[in-house]
Amino acid sequence: MSTHADRLDALRAQLRNDQLDGFVVPLTDEHMSEYVGSYAQRLAWLTGFDGSAGAAAVLPEEAAIFVDGRYTIQVRDQVDGDLFSYQSVPETSIAKWLQDTAPEGGRIGYDPWLHTRAWVKQASKALAGKAELVAVERNPIDAVWAGRPEPSKARLEPYSQNLAGRSSESKRKEIADWLKSEKADASVIAALDSIAWTLNIRGKDVTHTPVALAFLIVHDDASADLFVESDKVDEELRNFLGSAIRIHERSDFEAFLTREFKGKLVAVDPDRSVAAIEQALEAGGARVLARRDPAVLPKAIKNEAEVQGHRDAQARDGAVIAKFLKWLEEEAPKGGQDELSVAAKLYELREATGELKDLSFDTISGAGHNGALPHYRVNEDSNHKLEMNSIYLVDSGGQYLDGTTDITRTVIVGEPSAEMKDRFTRVLKGHIAIATARFPEGISGGRLDSFARQYLWQVGLDYGHGTGHGVGAFLAVHEGPQRISPPGGAYAGADEPLKAGMILSNEPGYYKAGEYGIRIENLVLVVEVEGAAPEADKKLLGFETLTFAPIDRRLIDVSLLTPAERQWVDDYHVEVVEKIAPQLEGEERDWLVAACAPL
Repeated sequence: MSTHADRLDALRAQLRNDQLDGFVVPLTDEHMSEYVGSYAQRLAWLTGFDGSAGAAAVLPEEAAIFVDGRYTIQVRDQVDGDLFSYQSVPETSIAKWLQDTAPEGGRIGYDPWLHTRAWVKQASKALAGKAELVAVERNPIDAVWAGRPEPSKARLEPYSQNLAGRSSESKRKEIADWLKSEKADASVIAALDSIAWTLNIRGKDVTHTPVALAFLIVHDDASADLFVESDKVDEELRNFLGSAIRIHERSDFEAFLTREFKGKLVAVDPDRSVAAIEQALEAGGARVLARRDPAVLPKAIKNEAEVQGHRDAQARDGAVIAKFLKWLEEEAPKGGQDELSVAAKLYELREATGELKDLSFDTISGAGHNGALPHYRVNEDSNHKLEMNSIYLVDSGGQYLDGTTDITRTVIVGEPSAEMKDRFTRVLKGHIAIATARFPEGISGGRLDSFARQYLWQVGLDYGHGTGHGVGAFLAVHEGPQRISPPGGAYAGADEPLKAGMILSNEPGYYKAGEYGIRIENLVLVVEVEGAAPEADKKLLGFETLTFAPIDRRLIDVSLLTPAERQWVDDYHVEVVEKIAPQLEGEERDWLVAACAPL
């Protein structure tokens, strides 16, 4: 097996053959996906870094890897610092680094199927007068990656309208009406979850996200062209899609863009589409209209069927978590359990429901100091035992036909220190502040983010990730456009107004480097609530908690809670028992009732 040094050498040799002086390696695919198929894991193959966000740049003598603060420790564990210098985003960027480091007159390659047009413009501007940014016809990593996996061949699957809540026809008509209002002829939809939602289909092409590798063009008459490998489509699916959806080979997509839209106005999402799409349209004489993917907002606002599906999935998953927490409380103090064995037990319990289609992401199973890494992913090398008087953090979720779950619980093995209880309780207070927030329609998640941080801020502490992300309906566990995050900076979506029907996570945390991590995460639904002033001209919104599983009472310093916060915990645990206990029997049911006793 080649080493990463060998791979870097092979890439540099290929760049010389291609008459390039550098190349940029993002972690994404042709759809700007957050999670990508194995065939598109070019960054991991080249560098060894397997986090969910990052990029690299390679020059003849230097190379760098770029990650944000979530991966400061992980990147140093996984990537050889003698091969790649560590660069922190947003303090720097690929464009800035290339501006400082690229050779004079150099040709820096990029794959136009892996970058947005905005990135290309930004990087070109940064390099202007020093080097040239060059679009490559073939990704040079693909040329040297021996044994590169093939894209998935899994077939597309119909998604029941009973679960989807709407027909594909109604969704496409809504898009067509929007196109007419924009005086546009068609919309190119490249985001895989948007395609799945629009057509009421699902797939198995990306681990943990039930989507299919495809491109979609929706026209102003509500018809559509779907580009997907033909052997992924059977007769049942063709009949399900109907005659208004024309099916083409995925490989014909670029030529179709160049051929079919001369003189027409085509809407393209600049954030969710790669540069190559706009370039192909313009090469064929089309005019490009920069507009957000028309499926993004309606997909985020769940209908009644999707909301009920979520509630059902959360209740099922909550019973799994209850069984798991009982098992953990009994087994962890005995010794012999580690991060891998505990994550495997949780998977076993989810699978035993008979309803699990996949995990919704790789389980974050962090014991002790590993829990201080918010996006930690355990492997054989990092695997740590659960030890007495230490904290264990588990962030996990399941993909079920009726919903996507995401829950984090932090538990103590043995006895907690006073500091652990203080930090846990401050995180809990922030969680409650989000859960109980009331706000007029039009307020964004960025306006609410500080609610969750205030109790940590009071003692000079904080956490380095957003407080909440959108969640799909048997789709992506990270779904836009809404977020509860600090406004501006790296958190796209923090300025998106929250609307009734949106589902988000509520997950404040605290991480003490080298010692422990704390996070409490439930999913919440934005709902209209009573209590608006008589003269109010906007709806009053709040959150309905969807996730039900015990919060570890042993870690709560009750003296830090207000009477209202204490009541919230007790009321929440009453609901946990109401929703979860009927699914349990005997000792498991008894354990749940005891775990949910009043504070």
